Amino acid sequence: MKNVIIGSMRNWSKVALEWNLANDASFNPHTTGGCTECKGAITITSGEAFTKNVAYYIIGQASKFVPQNSQRIASTQPGTLSTVAFTRPDGKIALIVLNEGDNTENFNIKYNSKTAATSLTGKSVATFVF
Repeated sequence: MKNVIIGSMRNWSKVALEWNLANDASFNPHTTGGCTECKGAITITSGEAFTKNVAYYIIGQASKFVPQNSQRIASTQPGTLSTVAFTRPDGKIALIVLNEGDNTENFNIKYNSKTAATSLTGKSVATFVF
């Protein structure tokens, strides 16, 4: 989440790309000279069976709340939290917050002179839409 979604978007990327969408248990396919042990969003284990990997949830979190044509807007990074915010085509704001720390972090979401106090447990991500 931190590098693929938050990091790329905070650096004004227009695309967050998870290169391998699916691979097999041997991490194939991969490009020559590329990562030979990188997992895709899903790993096809046999026949129609598959395992969801971390990238599956990263893609799911972002795509559910940040639809196509959303525009990145400024957000602050309070304490140890990582954030990225967007104005969505429906006019709502989507704020993704990541807490990589071990402890719960308390923080405020401020927008248009309104403030909401909230918290995020350690090792978790949340998306706020308002």
